[in-house]
Parts: sequence; C-alpha cells; structure tokens
Amino acid sequence: MRHYKHIERSIGEYIATRYRRAVEVGIGNNPDAARVIAAAGALARCTDIRSGIRHEGLTVVTDDIFEPDIRLYEGADLIYAVRPGVEMVPSLIALAARVNCDLLVYHLGCEIYGDGGEIVECGPVVLHCYHRRIP
Repeated sequence: MRHYKHIERSIGEYIATRYRRAVEVGIGNNPDAARVIAAAGALARCTDIRSGIRHEGLTVVTDDIFEPDIRLYEGADLIYAVRPGVEMVPSLIALAARVNCDLLVYHLGCEIYGDGGEIVECGPVVLHCYHRRIP
C-alpha cells in the first residue's frame, strides 16, 4: 500500500508544479494526489459518481463523467484521474476538449486507452496525456 501512496504523491507534485486549477475525477477513497495539489493552491475540486464522499480540507462533489455538469470543470487548466476505469477515458477526453484543458490519466497496471496518448514521465510514474489545451 505504501508504494501506491508514493505514486499518488508523485502525481500530485507533478501537477502542483505545472497547473493552477486542477479537477480530479473519481477521487473515491484515495485523496493523496488531491491533498498535495490542494496544499499548493492548485486544486479547484474533486468529483466522484458516489455521493457522500468526504475528505477533510477537500471539496468533493458528486458528478457522473458520462453526463458531466460542465460548470464543475469550466476554468480548469487540467482534468486528471488516478486509476479510472478505461471506459471512462473517452468521456474524460470529450470533457477536456469541451472545456479546453489538459487531461492527464494514471492508469491501473498496463491498461491504456487507444494509442495511450502522449506519455508524460513524472519521476517513477508514467502519466498519459489524452488532450492538450488549445491556446
């Protein structure tokens, strides 16, 4: 379990140094990346399909990525997900394109979507960038 927390901290540190307004999709019971980003002042909010998820110091709202409330993501410069189901990725890409922000995904194991997007190395962790903001 300790190894996974190191992964989430690495993701959080990478995002915190490169983005100003991030939204995590599917936070579930793993707030470590979000906590690092929030500590740097770069986290707008977290979402999850399940209601009632709470993490002290974090704003968590209920939302369905397959029918997202666009207002929750507008103004974000990044949407990210840590170990989402691969079936969520097309909806994440569509949402990032709609609000014009980057999309980073950390996959579970060797799981990827399509061609895997652009590979982004953040220390020992490999992220997949499936959408880049258009300036």
